[in-house]
Amino acid sequence: MNWFIQFFSSSIGKKVTMALTGLFLISFLVVHCAINALIFYNDGGKTFNIGAHFMGTNPIIRTIEIVLVVGFLVHIFQGLWLWKKNRDARPVKYKVTKGSANSTWYSRSMTLFGTLILLFLVIHTSNFWIPNRTNQFLHGEELPLYEMMLEKFQNPIEVIIYILGCFALFWHLLHGFKSAFQSLGLNHKRYNGLIVFSGNAFAVIVPFILAMMPVSIYFGWIK
Repeated sequence: MNWFIQFFSSSIGKKVTMALTGLFLISFLVVHCAINALIFYNDGGKTFNIGAHFMGTNPIIRTIEIVLVVGFLVHIFQGLWLWKKNRDARPVKYKVTKGSANSTWYSRSMTLFGTLILLFLVIHTSNFWIPNRTNQFLHGEELPLYEMMLEKFQNPIEVIIYILGCFALFWHLLHGFKSAFQSLGLNHKRYNGLIVFSGNAFAVIVPFILAMMPVSIYFGWIK
């Protein structure tokens, strides 16, 4: 047991934790994106409401939500810890910085975009998830999420916030997907190309679908 604690409290262990929680959150994004994509049926919200009702009432999903929140917190805290350790390891910056010689810009900005995603999640959950779960707890009823979305995304500021949040998610995933496999030691020249391709495709497709939801509502493509 002591070796287990020592490993996960070490730098390598924290990177592994970051990778595991990151992959878990990626799996959540697949489900979240699939449910939100039901809105593109454009049938007055009937199909979307079925999916939203399942997500809001299924006991397994509700249990996973708790694990998800814990995963978010662990991922955030570990990320901040690693960022602080890297910064403290080099208290005096070089006079000439050639960061691009050693890493891509998005790999050096993971903390920035991770923070932006966190702010976006606070806004997103405040708009929909928290009010809906609160109403379920207090009154035993779900809120009309489809109608709430139609109303919320008539505001161009809300739409812009969501687009920026999805862009931050895209940039974060662009590095994080591949990095998670590397941290777990699951990189090999025989399938690294597939990992990179899958990660890049995921980083583009999922944020694009999520961003198109408020855009489509705002321009009246979904009613």
